Amino acid sequence: MIFRPQTAICVRSRRSRVWKICPTPAPCCAWATPWSTSIANSFTQVPKRITLDIDDTFDAVHGGQQLRLFNAHYDEYGFQPIVVFDGAGRFVTAILRPASRPSGKEIRAFLRRLLLAVRSHWPKTEILLRGDSHYCTPETIDFCRANGLDFVFGVAPTSTLRAHILALKAKATATFEATPKNGKVRRFKEFLDGAQSWSRVERIIARVEASADGPDTRFVVTNLTTRNARRLYEDVYCRRGQAENHIKSWKTHLAADRTSCMKASANQLRLFLHAGAYWLMWGLRQSMPRRSMWRVAQFDTLRLRLIKIAARVVEMKTMIRIHLPTSCCGQDILRFALEKIPRLAT
Repeated sequence: MIFRPQTAICVRSRRSRVWKICPTPAPCCAWATPWSTSIANSFTQVPKRITLDIDDTFDAVHGGQQLRLFNAHYDEYGFQPIVVFDGAGRFVTAILRPASRPSGKEIRAFLRRLLLAVRSHWPKTEILLRGDSHYCTPETIDFCRANGLDFVFGVAPTSTLRAHILALKAKATATFEATPKNGKVRRFKEFLDGAQSWSRVERIIARVEASADGPDTRFVVTNLTTRNARRLYEDVYCRRGQAENHIKSWKTHLAADRTSCMKASANQLRLFLHAGAYWLMWGLRQSMPRRSMWRVAQFDTLRLRLIKIAARVVEMKTMIRIHLPTSCCGQDILRFALEKIPRLAT
């Protein structure tokens, strides 16, 4: 889209002081409203079930910003915002917070606002919540059960959990040592157990893997009734890792980690602006042909090949004409994308 000079939103100097238009009196978590309307409009019909992947990511800062905190793991000051995507890669929401592991009460308050926004559009849609061990807290599990949410969370290994798989671990290791040429050996086991702080025992799934690097174990807690433990771990829980790729695209390709404002509310607004950029790039990628390379291309590839290209722009009375060089690569996909973009209302 091309703006005329007299219709520009703001001048360059004002864009660098975005904090001046932020609602500073309100805390970040109070106005971190999910992009529920954009999500609802991206579906052609009400979904029967959606999956929400919740995760956090470290954002290093180098100033005296509000909410910054020193993180011993990363050995830096920074933020650790909570980010939520759906199973198809749609951006749901992001909330700015200090660089520490979120507590159970904090996660529960965040999920309460998130669920309220989703239920306002789809009151009968089933919701599956996925997360790593940071979100496996008594408050989170009790909240999911009380509100009818399905969940699958990673569980940090403990001596109590390891005691359930000692025999399976020894058997998997012996099988690998007997036939190392066949590759790694993976076994699964499920049982009922729970931490002392939990209100009840839960279904635990253990994955034991023996390879040349030694034995490795992972634990998952869930309330799903899928009988096949392997399928639940590999086809349901492991797909949560795709959310980390979405976070990488959001931070690396769209520079969402540029939170250099002094006020926390201004940096929260920056997260929302980058979330809008994510929606634009995600929508462009989804509009591409299903079997083409563009449907799975990274955001920086789309930007460099389809957006950041040389062109001659001619502004006419009734239209804006863009002249591309004859040697421009991807002319066919550009025509296809432009045909799918609806005509702008004047």
